[in-house]
Amino acid sequence: YFNMQKENLDSNTLSVIMITYGHEKFIRQAVEGVLMQECNFKVELIIANDASPDKTSEIVHEIIKTNPNGSRIKFINRNNNIGGQKNFEDAFKQCKGKYIAHCEGDDYWTEPYKLQKQIDFLETNPDYVLTFHKVKILRPDGNFVDDFITKIPENYQTIETLAQFGNYIHTPSIVYRNIIGMLPYEMMISPIGDYFLYLILAQHGKLKYFEEEMAVYRFGVGIHSTQGQIKMAKSNFKLFTLLLSYFNDPKINKILLDRQLNALDSFEHLIRNEYREAFISHNIFFKALKSLQSPKNFWKKLRYKLIK
Repeated sequence: YFNMQKENLDSNTLSVIMITYGHEKFIRQAVEGVLMQECNFKVELIIANDASPDKTSEIVHEIIKTNPNGSRIKFINRNNNIGGQKNFEDAFKQCKGKYIAHCEGDDYWTEPYKLQKQIDFLETNPDYVLTFHKVKILRPDGNFVDDFITKIPENYQTIETLAQFGNYIHTPSIVYRNIIGMLPYEMMISPIGDYFLYLILAQHGKLKYFEEEMAVYRFGVGIHSTQGQIKMAKSNFKLFTLLLSYFNDPKINKILLDRQLNALDSFEHLIRNEYREAFISHNIFFKALKSLQSPKNFWKKLRYKLIK
């Protein structure tokens, strides 16, 4: 089912990518959620710290030294900040496992058999490429709530549905086959990388959803959680532009083009609402300026109005 294979993979290993920046308060819980996994295969945890201006690196070093499973960790501790996408790309290149899972430094896993359950499914269902599951949402006020961010559509397994309905997959829930040889340039400059990755994978197989809650997603902590509406609309438009550049499937491109046009309409609507008064005042200003460029017409119109 897959036409892209990476070389030098360990078929008995799963790689976990954990990118982190400024997650001092959360990183310990994230790491321990990975190290507690009970499974019949090896797990390597690749932590890529993008020069966090806090004590993230000290906490990770302490875990490596004191946790019985600390030897599973490969710690990339950057001296200079290179940005989220490049940080992820570098960690991705380090993965040696047959499968890859994600857990960013501000989320965490809660089920010790999470990886085993997802790998067991992939091992026995070769027509599937990615698995994901339900998550619990942790609000900034400390309350846990059911997932109000995503809604799993019917026929969620296919790339057509994923393209049509957008991202209904939470990052800390995924486990997928390590089949992508090189991440495309378009994804590396995309403002939204996770959804781009899922669409790439969905070209090569179906998606599987588990109803079990096996991870916690912190709402209001991540980069996109804090973006304003206008900035998010601009990001969405750029995302669909880059997806259209990458894909060459007419059926998928038609779906993506429709969503790109909708994103453009949304962006224009938000801009107009945000700057309505400025647009009106500028419109009046430019009309007056245009009139003054033809003073005879301007005074003629003014005299006509006064006489009338």
